[in-house]
Amino acid sequence: MKRAGLLLLLVAFIAFPQVFSNPAVTTVAVFTLLYAASATAWNIFSGFTGYIALGHAAYIGIGSYAMALMCQDWKVPAGYTPFLLVPIAGLVAAAFAVPLGWISLRTRKHTFVVITIAIFFIMQLMAFNLRSITNGSTGLSLPNPIWSGAFFNLPFYYVSLALLVLALGVAWWIRNSKYGLGLLAIRDDEDRALGLGVRTSQSKLIAFVISTFFVGMAGAVHAYFIGSIFPAAAFDPLFDVILALMVFLGGIGTLAGPILGALILEPAHQFFTLQFSQNGYYLIIYGALFLIIILLLPEGIIPTLRKYWIKGTTGRGGANNSHTRADAAKQGETLLADTTPRNDGANP
Repeated sequence: MKRAGLLLLLVAFIAFPQVFSNPAVTTVAVFTLLYAASATAWNIFSGFTGYIALGHAAYIGIGSYAMALMCQDWKVPAGYTPFLLVPIAGLVAAAFAVPLGWISLRTRKHTFVVITIAIFFIMQLMAFNLRSITNGSTGLSLPNPIWSGAFFNLPFYYVSLALLVLALGVAWWIRNSKYGLGLLAIRDDEDRALGLGVRTSQSKLIAFVISTFFVGMAGAVHAYFIGSIFPAAAFDPLFDVILALMVFLGGIGTLAGPILGALILEPAHQFFTLQFSQNGYYLIIYGALFLIIILLLPEGIIPTLRKYWIKGTTGRGGANNSHTRADAAKQGETLLADTTPRNDGANP
C-alpha cells in the first residue's frame, strides 16, 4: 500500500502541470519543487546528523553563478542544453563544500551554526567584490529560452521534479543504510558513536557534501528559470530560514517532512511576498510562524501525527486488553465459586 501510494503521488505530480496549466500556478509549482528538493538535501545533513546548518544559501548561490558563468563562457545556446550543466554546477558547489565543510565541522552546536552563517556572508561579499568574475552588483544574464506561453514552465517543472525524486531517493538510501545509521548515531550521541567505531568526521563531511551537491543543482535550475542572477538574490539569507522552517514544519529527520513543509510554505511564501513585499511584513510573518512551529509543533507535523496515531491505536488496544482481562477475571471468579465446597450446616 505504501508503494502504491508513492506511485500515485508521483503520477499526481507528473500530471499536475497538464491539469493546472495556468502559468502563474506552474511558476509557483516550479519554485515549490526546487524548495522541496533543497529542503530534502538540507535534511540529509542537518536532519540526520543533528547539525543545524544556516549557510546553505551560499551553495545555492555558488550553483547559480556556476551555471551562469558556464553558459556565458562556453556560449551555451538557450533551450534544453543548459539543463545538461546542472549536475556540473552541483559538483562545483560540492567542491566548495569540501574545504568549507571541513573547517566548519571541526566545531559543534552553536559554534557550528555561527560559522555556517559567517561562511555565507563571506561568499556573498565575494560575489559583490569579485567583479571580474561575477560582474558585481550588475549581475549576470543567462540564455533566454525560446519557449513561450503555457509551455515555458513545463521543462523547468519536470527537471525540478526529477531533481526532487533523485534527492529523495538518495535520502531514502542513506536513511536505510549502515552509513545512515552512523549519522543517526552521531545525532543521538556523537561521542558515544565515535567510541563505537563510527568515523564521525568523515561521515559528517560526506553528508554535508551530498547535501550541498543537490542544493547547488537547485540553484542552477533556479538561475536558469529566473534568467539573471545578482549577489543579493543568489546569496539570500532568507533561503536558509525558509529551508529550516520547511523541514521543522514537516518533521526534521523524516523523509516526507521536508516535502510536506515545502508544499505548505512555498505557496504561502509566494502569497506573502506578493501581498507584503513592499513593507517587509512578510519577514515578520515568517519569524512569527517559525516561533509558532517551534512552540506548538517542535517535532513537526509528521512525527506529531505519527505519535497521536500510535497513541490512539495503543489506547484502543489497551482498552480491548482491559476488557479482556476483566472478562477473564469474572470467569475465574465464577469458576472458583462453582468449585469451592459449600458449608450449609448439613455437612459439618
